[in-house]
Amino acid sequence: MRRINRRHSKLSQGYVTAVTSDGLVVAKPQRRARRGMLRGLAMVVVVMMLFKGALHAQLGAQSYQDRIDALAAGNAMEQAGAYFMVADPITLWISKTVVSLVR
Repeated sequence: MRRINRRHSKLSQGYVTAVTSDGLVVAKPQRRARRGMLRGLAMVVVVMMLFKGALHAQLGAQSYQDRIDALAAGNAMEQAGAYFMVADPITLWISKTVVSLVR
């Protein structure tokens, strides 16, 4: 009974039917895709890069760097934020693009 209940619970989350070599139609549990988690992580990275670029364009290079330096002098959480908010080449490119679009 335990084996049947376990198989039933797996099949209740989705299944795929397949025909075996002897012609028997068998339902197999569908594997869960991990793409949703990776897609969400990629979306977070893209949004963060766009935010950094827009902030860099809004504040200007010197003011942005001053704020990063102030974060780097803070506690561990602020230092982690400063590490992620450093102006990298992608951020500078997004900032330049935003400035050119606004003008």
